[in-house]
Amino acid sequence: MDYLQTADFWIGLVKIIWINIILSGDNAVVIAMAARALPPHQQRKAVLLGSGAAVVLRIVLTVVAAKLLALPYLQIVGGLLLLWIGVQLLGEEEEDEGEEKRYGSMLAAVRTILLADLIMSLDNVIAVAAAAQGSMVLLVLGLAISIPLVIFGSTLMIKLMERFPIIVMLGAALIGWVAGETIVSDVSLHDSLEDNPWLHYAAAAVGAVFVVLTGRWLRTRSSHAAAA
Repeated sequence: MDYLQTADFWIGLVKIIWINIILSGDNAVVIAMAARALPPHQQRKAVLLGSGAAVVLRIVLTVVAAKLLALPYLQIVGGLLLLWIGVQLLGEEEEDEGEEKRYGSMLAAVRTILLADLIMSLDNVIAVAAAAQGSMVLLVLGLAISIPLVIFGSTLMIKLMERFPIIVMLGAALIGWVAGETIVSDVSLHDSLEDNPWLHYAAAAVGAVFVVLTGRWLRTRSSHAAAA
């Protein structure tokens, strides 16, 4: 326990917490969007389960992230999955068909949170690992302390989405933006991106527009089908 008395330990801990706060903004949006369609008493449970499991996932990812990022086409596949998640979250309608149906929706929400966090955190955890400097205690402690912050951010985002529906669309656009960035950041596209740095922003913008337009189209089609 002597390491608790060293300045390096506390500096590293602050770094991990701060990095996680900065990098968790988009994750909080995903958690909020996945949980918003659930009944109020299930929203908190989905946020807690999703946030806690996501942090555990980040700890595991920290060990293997560098190797995974070196695999060609992995981020392209991940980005495409993230596009699909964004479209589904924007296009889905709230369900009111009984407790069993809603419970299934909660499981789907947690699954969506974990899948999105897996994709969005691959490159982020490298920064966290660097701050931890090989200390698993520091890594686990820093991420654990960050859990309440992620939960608070997600809960606040849900309330804002209920009050200002435009935030839902902005959140979906953010997911699409990150998806575009993820795709173009794949190691197989490194040379192309280096020669054409504008592709980074172009891909992100295309991803954001794609998610918003496709999600709205799906929502409109679903509404028309329900009215028929």
